[in-house]
Amino acid sequence: MPELPDLELYLDALRARVRGRVLRGLRIANPFLLRSVEPQPQELVGRRVEGLERLGKRLVFAFEGELFAVLHLMIAGRLRWSAPGAALPARLGLAAFDFDEGTLVLTEAGTKRRASLFLVRSRAGLSDHARGGLEPLECTGAAFAERLGAENHTLKRALTDPRLFSGIGNAYSDEILHAARLSPLQWTQNLSAEELARLHRATVDTLATWRSRLIADAGGNWPAKVTAFRPGMAVHGRYREPCPACGTAVQRIVWSENECNYCPRCQTGGRLLADRALSRLLKQDWPRTIEELERRSGG
Repeated sequence: MPELPDLELYLDALRARVRGRVLRGLRIANPFLLRSVEPQPQELVGRRVEGLERLGKRLVFAFEGELFAVLHLMIAGRLRWSAPGAALPARLGLAAFDFDEGTLVLTEAGTKRRASLFLVRSRAGLSDHARGGLEPLECTGAAFAERLGAENHTLKRALTDPRLFSGIGNAYSDEILHAARLSPLQWTQNLSAEELARLHRATVDTLATWRSRLIADAGGNWPAKVTAFRPGMAVHGRYREPCPACGTAVQRIVWSENECNYCPRCQTGGRLLADRALSRLLKQDWPRTIEELERRSGG
């Protein structure tokens, strides 16, 4: 799922292409995409895009007359910039926003249609789509610590909870926790003041650095590939590869369709976190330390 840096990358590309432009047409190919009843899609046609915003993990198109289009890409939704009047791709194409200068095409891979589009009247109505999470690049260290300690959860869960923090998902939470040298299973209410400060710094630095890096790498071109797996990431998607800080093999915790990647030497004091999918099978054979893991693997 695109997260804060990826969505900011999209926003940067969109602002250069559609801000100040008039929407000439809105084609919706899949009826399950549109989740609102009022206003009708044709009400947006002929209106100028006054701004583009991010609301958590949602992209917001602000049209003149206080009309808004709220787009949630979910896991597999992606945006393409095509020639004016471009046809929607077969099977993948969900919607097209037509402008004189080009067409913004929404696609979604796979068979499950999770992406959503809400059309909203008034900024007050837009607030109904906010999940309540703090903007991590805008909140103070004190506000960050207060929100983190409001409930007792693991750091992995807390960082990815949209009610607590806005725009952080599976990929960048892994990167943040590695930068902060904290375990993903550390409890939020057990953090020291120094650990809280370290985590806040890591959150700001990680998200801001990746946002700037992705925009710079695009060089003004349309983002060709928005993915949760980026070259240069420290741990996310790098299971069994060496940690860039210490060289220890990156480990993972797997649950459902997700996984959490971490460095056991940098983040958990050398302790391996039990992988639910494997530890139930291996039971007493599950390695508990880096040294034991390396002995078994011949490392």
